[in-house]
Order: sequence, then structure tokens, then C-alpha cells
Amino acid sequence: MPASDSAPAQPPAGLPALPVTFRPTRTRAVLLTTGVALVAVLTALALLLERLSPGEKISFIFTGLLFFGVLALLSRPKVVADAEGVTVVNLTTKRRLAWAEVLRVNLRPGDPWVYLDLADGTSLPAMGIQPGIAKARAIGDARALRALAETHGTGRAGD
Repeated sequence: MPASDSAPAQPPAGLPALPVTFRPTRTRAVLLTTGVALVAVLTALALLLERLSPGEKISFIFTGLLFFGVLALLSRPKVVADAEGVTVVNLTTKRRLAWAEVLRVNLRPGDPWVYLDLADGTSLPAMGIQPGIAKARAIGDARALRALAETHGTGRAGD
């Protein structure tokens, strides 16, 4: 049996296999590692400082957990593309879009993240693709998402 018979179907050249998740993994790793370190340091301080009252010790630990929560929230953004459309998860919002709703994917020089131009005339930030720490990866991810939007969206050939 040839190897191609047992291999899964490959997407068209230049397109990632669906479903695909885009997220700033380095930024996420830095944020979550920093959050864990803050909780550990503040908890250790609370337990080692004998002069603190129980309420003060709890406030140290609570402050560490609060910082961790904020950093975890900042690490939440992602963009998930599948055959039906794209899901954009930002800090506090999640929005599902059909491919036909995404007209264009933009990442201009100086932009903090990708913007999606939508069919209703608005623009949606997609914070899951951001050039902060990994600029080359963000550019590649933006190109891949743009190719998916052009292939699956309303601008495809033959429509």
C-alpha cells in the first residue's frame, strides 16, 4: 500500500491544516511563568515573615493570586480557525465568525495585533496574533489566516 493512501488529506499548498489555533505562545509562557513566580514569592514571604498577622499573610497570598489572575487573563487571547469559520478570543470577549464575515486580515507595521475587517463594516482586533516577542511568527500566522480567509471566504474564486 503506498504511503499516500494511509496519510491524511493534505490542505492546499500554503494553507495550514484545519482546525488551527494561533496564539502568542512565547508571550503566554512569559506571562504564566511570571504569575506563578509572583504567587510563589508572595506566599513564601507571607509564611516566612513571622511578624505578620494571619490577615496580613492572607492578604499577601491573595495579592499574588490576584496578580496571577490578571496575567492569566492577559495570556488568554487566541484565534481558532476551522472549516466553518474563525473564533476570536480576546481578553474578556469571544466572538465566532463565519468565513463569509471576514473580508480581510490586516497586520500593518506598528500594529499591536491583527485586525479583521468584517462584512458589517467594522474591524475586530484578533489579539491572538501579535508581533510583540515573536514578530516573524506573527507575520507567518497573519499570512496563514489571510490565506484561509481568502480561500474559505466570500472572495474565493468561482463565487
